[in-house]
Formats: sequence, C-alpha cells, structure tokens
Amino acid sequence: MAHILLVEDDLSFSKLLETFLVKKNYKVTTVSTYGQAKSELDTVTYDLLLSDMRLPDSNDLEIIEYAKKIREFPIIMMTGYAEINLAVKAMQLGALDYLEKPIQPSVLLSVIEKALETPSLKVETDFSEQVINTDEHIIENVKALTTGFIKGNTSVSKKMHDYIELVAPTPMSILIIGESGTGKENIAKTIHDLSTRAKKPFVAVDCGAIPKELASSEFFGHIKGSFTGALSDKEGHFKMANGGTLFLDEIGNLSYELQVQLLRAIQERKIRPVGSTTEMDVDIRIIAATNSNLEEESEQGDFREDLLYRLNEFTINVPSLRDRIGDLMLFVNHFIEKANIELGRNCLGIDDEVYTVLKNYNWPGNLRELQNVIKRVVLLSKNNEFVRVDHLPISIVKSNKQIEISPLYNEESEASKIKRTLELTKGNKAKAAKLLQIDRKTLYNKLKRLDIKL
Repeated sequence: MAHILLVEDDLSFSKLLETFLVKKNYKVTTVSTYGQAKSELDTVTYDLLLSDMRLPDSNDLEIIEYAKKIREFPIIMMTGYAEINLAVKAMQLGALDYLEKPIQPSVLLSVIEKALETPSLKVETDFSEQVINTDEHIIENVKALTTGFIKGNTSVSKKMHDYIELVAPTPMSILIIGESGTGKENIAKTIHDLSTRAKKPFVAVDCGAIPKELASSEFFGHIKGSFTGALSDKEGHFKMANGGTLFLDEIGNLSYELQVQLLRAIQERKIRPVGSTTEMDVDIRIIAATNSNLEEESEQGDFREDLLYRLNEFTINVPSLRDRIGDLMLFVNHFIEKANIELGRNCLGIDDEVYTVLKNYNWPGNLRELQNVIKRVVLLSKNNEFVRVDHLPISIVKSNKQIEISPLYNEESEASKIKRTLELTKGNKAKAAKLLQIDRKTLYNKLKRLDIKL
C-alpha cells in the first residue's frame, strides 16, 4: 500500500482528499504546515508527496527543495491560484505534476497512479510542450480561484468574475450583495486569496448569529473580569483578522449601537477590548455581505448611512442561480464530484431528464439548495450510474408540473399574471414568487406598485 504525505492548510479540503484517497486503498498522513511536513519527511519514508504550493509558514515551493534533498520520489503540487510562472518553477524544481483547485477526484487519482507507476528518476518529459499545454488549460479554466469557486460561462458570471479580479488586489472595502445561498462568503474568500493579504487570516463573522449583549466582546475582545462570565482574556474578531480580511456576513443584522462602534473601528483602525483602557491598532480589510437593501434601510434610519459609505467602496452583485441557469451544469458537476468524495460514492452524473427538471426549477435557495439536493441524489443513486428523476426531491419534481400548467407564459399583463398566480397558489406569496421566478421581496414591491389587493 502506497504511503502519501498530504500537506494542505485548508483542513476541510484536506479531510476530503484524505477520505477519498483512503477509500482508494492509499495510506495517507496529513499535515497542515511546512514545519510538520519537514518532521514527517525526516522520520518516515513516503512514496509520494502531495502538497499545496502555498503554506502559511514557508516561502513558495520551499517544500519541494527540502523533499528533494532527502531523496528522489514523486512530488505533486496543488494550487488555487493562476500563477503560471509559479507552476512552471515547481516543475523545474522537481515536481512531477501540479493540479489546479477545485481538483477533480478522477484527475487526482490518475495523476497519482501514473506517478507511482513511473519512478521519478526515469521520467522523461518534453518540458516545453507540457508547459504550453498546462498554460492553456489554466487560462481557459481558472485564472486565480480558490477551492470551491466555480467560474461561470454566462455573461453575468463573467462580469462578476471580472469585478473580483479587478478589486481583489486593492485595499478597498467591498460590499457583496446577493440572495441567501448564492455563495457570498465563497466570493469573499476568493477575493482574500487573490489579494496581497492571502497569507494572513481570513475571519468570517455571521452578524445575525451574535447575541446583542455579547457583540462588543465578539468583535473587539475583552479582558478578564470586565463583566460577569469574563473568566479570561478574549481576542475579538478584529484582532484575529489583524493583517488579513474580516468578512462580515449579513451586515444588515447588526444593531444600531454596534454599527456606531464598528464605524469608529473601521475609520480609525483602532479597537479597545471591553474593560480595557488601552487601544490597539489593527490592519484589516473589510468585506461585508448582505441580502437586503441597505440603501433603503439607511433611508429608513435602520442602517447608518456613514457606515454604508465606509463599507461600500466597491460593490459586487452576486446573481441568483435562476439568473445564471446557463451555469447549472458546471455547479452540478462540481457538487457531484464533491459529494462523491464526502460520501465515498461514484455517481457518474445526471441524465437529460434530470437536467430538464433542475433547469426548470426556480432555486429559491440558490447554490446552497442545489448543493444539498445534489448531495442527496448522489447518496440515493447507485455507484457507476446516473441520477434519475425519481432520486430528486418530490417538491422539485412537482414544481415542474406546476410550471407547465401555470399562467406565467400566457400573453397577459404583468398584473394579470400575478393575480392569477396568487389564485393558483391560494394567496401563498412564497409559492407565487417561485412560480413567477422572482424573490418574495420583489413580489411585494410589484403588489404595491401595481396596487394589487388580496
């Protein structure tokens, strides 16, 4: 049984790879830092090294040079960045191959099998030809994306991706706007990974999950004894993110009082832990996200206008899945690969009938809902077979039948369509919004604008 040393600082991704490789009858040892990898290489004889190109405690590719000093054995590098020069350098230093994230399990397995079959000392490769092929492959698929981020082919996806690449290297604060489940945190992490702060912390905070009475402590920390229950000093999110990026998800859920404190911290780049008399400097980039209209909330006095200006130096609008349905198969295939690894399955994909059903569904939960659905159908389907319609949730299959008989495609006025849809759903606005392929908030606005009374 071949023994693989896996070096990856993304622990969730590392666990996915480990699970997949163990199921393929490989022995796997996982570490997350260069220092740990050195210790393993010094004491254990491994058959193959599988490592991320960027590790938090080393210079780029330093691990290749160290491994080569010990002995000659296959080295495969992984990267989430479109750094062609770095990839070329990795192979010049002795890496046998490199893979771009997100990594397809079948490709990974093929590369590992080939590496273990062919002794690294005897590998003869037309290096210039290999570089040209891999360069084209990188440019076509991903320019600089992290694990889990899928670049779409639709116009709205390409526009969003262009904005991400444009703003990522800058120090600007960013506001990401999109419906729930569209992957706003994933986009924020991608921006961080493409920025000059990539090797520093990325701290994600769900603003809606923080109790109001503990919010100041959570953001700015506290010192021991500053309040009942403060049994020890605590670092807040600002200090944990120092040097890196602080991602504030659902920023609109913050209380007005905390908005004031947050504004000062962002303006001054200084924080004071609860109970402390000393301020400390912090160097962070702020990325915020929301699924609500903060401009409207600002006009109504629910969100501070000056804070909105601070957060919104650059806006990225994330399209809903129904607005980028042309990318559906990209996401489906990615989630199938991921579910295959997590569940130890070998689902081949979806058939045409399933694709038609998925394409016609409204996806109110967006990518999060799609990922959950795909994970379910992969579990229900048999290995080495395609997903069938009867594997899908009944609600999705039924929604297709409703669409077929719904009045939405008749030549009617907008008001008539909305009225008839509400009649069809017996006044259920959530179901009506699904049939109309809009979100509930948009439906409410239309009801008000068209003066439709229920």
